[in-house]
Amino acid sequence: MKKIDKKIADGYFRERTRNIIIYLIIWFIVSFGVVFFAEPLSGFSINGFPFHYFMGAQGAVVTFIVLLFINAKVSDNIDRKYGIDESKNEQISSGKVLDH
Repeated sequence: MKKIDKKIADGYFRERTRNIIIYLIIWFIVSFGVVFFAEPLSGFSINGFPFHYFMGAQGAVVTFIVLLFINAKVSDNIDRKYGIDESKNEQISSGKVLDH
Protein backbone atom coordinates (compact mmCIF):
# COMPACT_ATOMS: atom_id res chain seq x y z
CA MET A 1 0.00 0.00 0.00
CA LYS A 2 1.34 3.42 -0.96
CA LYS A 3 2.08 5.67 1.98
CA ILE A 4 1.28 9.37 1.91
CA ASP A 5 4.17 11.76 2.45
CA LYS A 6 4.10 13.28 5.95
CA LYS A 7 4.29 16.84 4.61
CA ILE A 8 1.24 16.23 2.39
CA ALA A 9 -0.68 14.53 5.21
CA ASP A 10 0.11 17.39 7.60
CA GLY A 11 -1.10 19.96 5.07
CA TYR A 12 -4.26 17.97 4.44
CA PHE A 13 -5.14 17.67 8.13
CA ARG A 14 -4.21 21.31 8.78
CA GLU A 15 -6.72 22.44 6.14
CA ARG A 16 -9.40 20.07 7.38
CA THR A 17 -8.87 21.13 11.01
CA ARG A 18 -8.98 24.82 10.07
CA ASN A 19 -12.30 24.29 8.27
CA ILE A 20 -13.78 22.39 11.21
CA ILE A 21 -12.80 25.23 13.54
CA ILE A 22 -14.45 27.75 11.21
CA TYR A 23 -17.64 25.67 11.06
CA LEU A 24 -17.71 25.35 14.86
CA ILE A 25 -17.31 29.12 15.26
CA ILE A 26 -20.20 29.72 12.84
CA TRP A 27 -22.27 27.09 14.72
CA PHE A 28 -21.52 28.77 18.05
CA ILE A 29 -22.44 32.25 16.77
CA VAL A 30 -25.68 31.06 15.20
CA SER A 31 -26.71 28.93 18.19
CA PHE A 32 -25.54 30.89 21.20
CA GLY A 33 -24.62 34.33 19.85
CA VAL A 34 -28.23 35.05 18.95
CA VAL A 35 -29.30 34.06 22.47
CA PHE A 36 -26.65 36.28 24.09
CA PHE A 37 -27.84 39.28 22.07
CA ALA A 38 -31.56 38.45 21.99
CA GLU A 39 -32.72 41.72 23.49
CA PRO A 40 -30.92 44.05 21.02
CA LEU A 41 -31.78 41.73 18.11
CA SER A 42 -35.50 41.75 18.96
CA GLY A 43 -35.79 45.06 17.08
CA PHE A 44 -35.35 43.19 13.79
CA SER A 45 -38.07 40.93 12.46
CA ILE A 46 -38.32 38.24 9.79
CA ASN A 47 -41.78 37.15 8.61
CA GLY A 48 -43.30 39.00 11.54
CA PHE A 49 -41.22 37.17 14.16
CA PRO A 50 -38.44 38.76 16.22
CA PHE A 51 -35.03 37.92 14.74
CA HIS A 52 -33.78 36.01 17.81
CA TYR A 53 -36.91 33.84 17.83
CA PHE A 54 -36.67 33.14 14.09
CA MET A 55 -33.00 32.12 14.38
CA GLY A 56 -33.79 29.81 17.29
CA ALA A 57 -36.79 28.24 15.58
CA GLN A 58 -35.67 27.97 11.95
CA GLY A 59 -32.58 29.98 11.12
CA ALA A 60 -30.15 27.87 13.10
CA VAL A 61 -31.42 24.64 11.55
CA VAL A 62 -31.19 26.07 8.03
CA THR A 63 -27.69 27.37 8.77
CA PHE A 64 -26.59 23.91 9.94
CA ILE A 65 -27.95 22.27 6.79
CA VAL A 66 -26.18 24.83 4.61
CA LEU A 67 -22.95 24.21 6.56
CA LEU A 68 -23.26 20.47 5.83
CA PHE A 69 -23.42 21.08 2.09
CA ILE A 70 -20.57 23.60 2.21
CA ASN A 71 -18.46 21.14 4.21
CA ALA A 72 -19.10 18.37 1.67
CA LYS A 73 -18.13 20.57 -1.27
CA VAL A 74 -15.04 22.04 0.41
CA SER A 75 -13.94 18.58 1.63
CA ASP A 76 -14.20 17.18 -1.90
CA ASN A 77 -12.04 20.03 -3.20
CA ILE A 78 -9.44 19.45 -0.46
CA ASP A 79 -9.42 15.71 -1.21
CA ARG A 80 -8.84 16.43 -4.91
CA LYS A 81 -6.11 18.97 -4.07
CA TYR A 82 -4.18 16.35 -2.09
CA GLY A 83 -4.83 13.50 -4.53
CA ILE A 84 -7.39 11.62 -2.49
CA ASP A 85 -10.30 10.60 -4.69
CA GLU A 86 -13.33 8.36 -4.31
CA SER A 87 -11.77 5.29 -5.98
CA LYS A 88 -8.77 5.41 -3.62
CA ASN A 89 -11.09 5.74 -0.64
CA GLU A 90 -13.06 2.67 -1.80
CA GLN A 91 -9.85 0.69 -2.28
CA ILE A 92 -8.52 1.66 1.13
CA SER A 93 -11.81 0.89 2.90
CA SER A 94 -12.07 -2.51 1.23
CA GLY A 95 -8.50 -3.41 2.23
CA LYS A 96 -7.11 -3.46 -1.31
CA VAL A 97 -3.57 -2.29 -2.04
CA LEU A 98 -3.21 0.92 -4.03
CA ASP A 99 -1.40 0.59 -7.36
CA HIS A 100 1.11 3.45 -7.44
